[in-house]
Amino acid sequence: MFPVFRKEINGFFSSPVAYVIMAVFLTAVGLMVWVFPDTSLLEYGYADLGVFFSLAPYVMLFLVPAITMRSIAEEVRAGTIEWLLTKPLTRWQLVVAKFLANWLLVVLLLLPTLVYYYTIYQLGNPVGNVDSASVFGSYVGLVLLGGVFVAVGLFASSINENQVVAFVVGVFLCFLLYVGISSLASLAFWGTLAYPLTWLALDEQYQALGRGLIDSRNVLYLMSVITVFLFLTEWRMTALTR
Repeated sequence: MFPVFRKEINGFFSSPVAYVIMAVFLTAVGLMVWVFPDTSLLEYGYADLGVFFSLAPYVMLFLVPAITMRSIAEEVRAGTIEWLLTKPLTRWQLVVAKFLANWLLVVLLLLPTLVYYYTIYQLGNPVGNVDSASVFGSYVGLVLLGGVFVAVGLFASSINENQVVAFVVGVFLCFLLYVGISSLASLAFWGTLAYPLTWLALDEQYQALGRGLIDSRNVLYLMSVITVFLFLTEWRMTALTR
């Protein structure tokens, strides 16, 4: 699995798309957190990263599918998927290796934002007057949410060999899981089903982790969603290689 993992990482950073995605993410969240008056922490007046953690998922649900869109679609288009599977590697191992590589890329994308925490830590009055537990929980939630988006993006990449189609499907599914379910649950006709339906929404799980208490139920749910989409991807690869 490690050669596939390394190949995925090298393939990402050998392309200018990698640096464009990283620049877009850091620029977008940086402008929203520090510059735009309506969302700027400097205008808000409190040492709190809530703005960043509320906006980052919406940026990620567009950028993560852009990272994963080529992972399987490109292998199918180029015909290298059959070559990979002639190696001593199962389809499941191939999917997991690609997932871990892309998930690591998302984590690397988030690492520079730790500067934001250091900044508000220093800006607090007194210095250090910041809810570190909430920040830690939100970062855990953001990393797990990134993992879900990666798993969804890989599944979208396995649906069609066209990378643009994979990107569009990935964005749609990520948006549906993160925002769509909770929006549907808010409709009056759901009645007593509204609460369990809301709990299934990714934004509810993510916000729960951001309260500063790492609940194993939230972590287990997000990991379960990741596993489901990885199994779906492995099933699609089985169909592609028949």
